[in-house]
Amino acid sequence: MRQITILMMTLMIATAAMSPSLDQEITGQVTSADDGQPIAGVNVLIKGSVTGTITDLKGNYKITVPTTGKQFLVFSFIGYESQEVEVKNQSIINISMISDQAELEEVVVIDYGRSRKKEIAFSMKSSQAAPMHHYEQDAAYLHNTEDYDAINENIFLAVKNKPLSTFSIDVDAASYSNMRRFINNGQKPPKDAVRIEEMINYFNYDYSEPTGNDPFSINTEIAPAPWNEKHKLVHIGLQGKHIPTDDLPASNLVFLLDVSGSMSDANKLPLLKSGFKLLVQQLRPQDRVAIVVYAGAAGLVLPSTPGDEKETIIRALDNLQAGGSTAGGAGINLAYKVAQDYFKPNGNNRIILATDGDFNVGESSDAGMERLIEQKREEGVFLTVLGFGMGNYKDAKMETIADKGNGNYAYIDNILEAKKVLVNEFGGTLFTIAKDVKIQVEFNPTKVQAYRLIGYENRALRDEDFNNDKKDAGELGAGHTVTALYEIIPVGVKSEFSPVDELKYQKMEIDESAYQSDELMMVKLRYKDPKSSKSQLIEHPLLDQPVDLDQISDNFRWSASVAAFGMILRDSAFKGDISTKDILAMAQASKGKDENGYRVEFINLVKSYQLMVM
Repeated sequence: MRQITILMMTLMIATAAMSPSLDQEITGQVTSADDGQPIAGVNVLIKGSVTGTITDLKGNYKITVPTTGKQFLVFSFIGYESQEVEVKNQSIINISMISDQAELEEVVVIDYGRSRKKEIAFSMKSSQAAPMHHYEQDAAYLHNTEDYDAINENIFLAVKNKPLSTFSIDVDAASYSNMRRFINNGQKPPKDAVRIEEMINYFNYDYSEPTGNDPFSINTEIAPAPWNEKHKLVHIGLQGKHIPTDDLPASNLVFLLDVSGSMSDANKLPLLKSGFKLLVQQLRPQDRVAIVVYAGAAGLVLPSTPGDEKETIIRALDNLQAGGSTAGGAGINLAYKVAQDYFKPNGNNRIILATDGDFNVGESSDAGMERLIEQKREEGVFLTVLGFGMGNYKDAKMETIADKGNGNYAYIDNILEAKKVLVNEFGGTLFTIAKDVKIQVEFNPTKVQAYRLIGYENRALRDEDFNNDKKDAGELGAGHTVTALYEIIPVGVKSEFSPVDELKYQKMEIDESAYQSDELMMVKLRYKDPKSSKSQLIEHPLLDQPVDLDQISDNFRWSASVAAFGMILRDSAFKGDISTKDILAMAQASKGKDENGYRVEFINLVKSYQLMVM
């Protein structure tokens, strides 16, 4: 009897081993038929189901498909013809998508806040196969209360009247991903949502590493301006020192999460939870995390917990649900209290606020928030802000409180952006290596007639603020790069933008040494160590040695192409004669290694915009 039982069990195991799996894994890449470039964010859906995924930044996807019956994959993306492919016995399915001008023409490309002829359903999902969340955007567009501060574009200033230009650095990148959200939805972004410096600084650049005691290096170049051949373009780049994750100081983090009713959409709280789970995977045993939530009231849902208790932290995230009004002020107060209770004197003490910015109950005035955040900043607790969603998005408020909190500000429009901010740029997002970083440029009046800082309108400082150590400025994170561009009008060049006529009653005296100097400008920087209240000064002259555009670095050409696209999106008076075709050519020629695919994604955004405005 025992032998019969053993034989039957052996047959059952052998039969199971020979039985085909009920599921099969399909992988592949989606590219554009126009130029073969990968397309990020393509929806890949199993036909007749809600199971799907999206392509990553290299156009790759992975999905698990049942083997029972005929199965089809449907590939769709704004501006391209949808494709349907039968799976059969294939394990690799690569797709080449064809541009669809007709589809984009159905979308009314108009200014922000108006309704559209065609509503577009889209998805926010990770690259792993799972149920896909679809939602209509009609409510968001018909009742739009998104808020952006007005931007008055920098103009050309005469060197003889204003020889100094002073501003705070900006490592925020929220404007870029927010702009991407609009274009991927078939809309032009609102003009004031386009902050050109944040578009430029969304990308990392291949600058030289710092070699001395300073926490960053300074890199400068000059070449003709691509949009105005009479003008020159100056490129200034900072490279923050890279610090291996294992060597970073221990973190005392408080996740301050908005769980109000306005966060119920799939691209808000569900995306938020997925993104923070990615961050949790980066934590070390020496790190600690607490979770504070706020809706009608604020509450502590997870006491400060060691970073290696990942299951406990993730379980607390999974249990979050949206509902109620938004007591943002109460939430911030509680978060700071928890951060102070577990303060690490030599560590990274930081609150990470995730919200759509809709503070509408309790202590919600901007002035009250700013005073509290400034006070806690001086006590060593910094604030990072992550924005989510659309329709009631409060960009202006979130940018302000991040600036006041010595933190950075990012907009998370999909899980790939969450990975970029919270995984790929983990050190730069959370660990400050220099605070109150200011730049002041003095132009040589014998060589520069006028100049214009491109972007940074809301980061301008008074010239006397440069030497004032009490004046707050921007922070630089580990491994981060910061890039700034000046457009200049050389002396002797007749330009439509030459700012003022010669003065009649007084003349500017120029030091004789300026005529003898090869220096075009002097770049000065001030910064503080994160634990210090006294700034240090760095000086870096830029010689007047311009080169042709085709000989300049990829850093220069890439930043110029992004700036030019920003000027087109803003319909800038200074965009000159450059076209999206010119931008594409410059961007494609300077794409470089692009290991994460962010630059290919920008190129595809420009192509999508091209189709929209044809």
